[in-house]
Amino acid sequence: MSEYYYFYPKWLRLWHVLNALLCLTLIVTGVSMQYTTQMNSFIRFDVAVNIHNYCGIALTASYFLFFTGNLITGNGRHYRLKMKGLFTDIAKQFYYYSIGIFKKQQPPFPLNADRKFNPLQQFSYVVIMYICIPLLFITGWSLLFPEIILEKFLGLDGLQLTDFFHIVLGFILTLFLIIHVYFSTIGIRKSNNFKSIITGWHQSP
Repeated sequence: MSEYYYFYPKWLRLWHVLNALLCLTLIVTGVSMQYTTQMNSFIRFDVAVNIHNYCGIALTASYFLFFTGNLITGNGRHYRLKMKGLFTDIAKQFYYYSIGIFKKQQPPFPLNADRKFNPLQQFSYVVIMYICIPLLFITGWSLLFPEIILEKFLGLDGLQLTDFFHIVLGFILTLFLIIHVYFSTIGIRKSNNFKSIITGWHQSP
């Protein structure tokens, strides 16, 4: 018999939808800005810049909602890494995703009331949400106010270096979102995890 766990309270579901829309808009406008030429542009450059800036500001505010929510609710406990045996557990989960799942093996770390993420998910989310995204904001806000950027850093142009890191971080986040959507199809049914983010209830076998 299946078990149901209330993993996604209303505030988290609203944040998730808002975050997804903002991220998609930032990706589209960022790619358009990166590959715009005088002869060809998906979105007119100045329009893309304005949309990108406003969505970046909104995403920063959205992130603080997520961060505050994790501080004052029980959701934050799911992001606390237990270092003992962590990388062994990550290896087990990686094996399951790459080989075990195709052999119809049972997941090594089934979700339950106390475990919302498997070890690989937990580690990935911590790296993305608490390292990559804050760095993306720092570089993004620095580009918005370039006067605060060092003119030179280790002999390199500070503005170009900041822009380079912002693009690399944006690429990492885009890749993460693609993988995130793919892994969301893994479950009892392909639609199971998508329904969870609507109802708040996750169904486990």
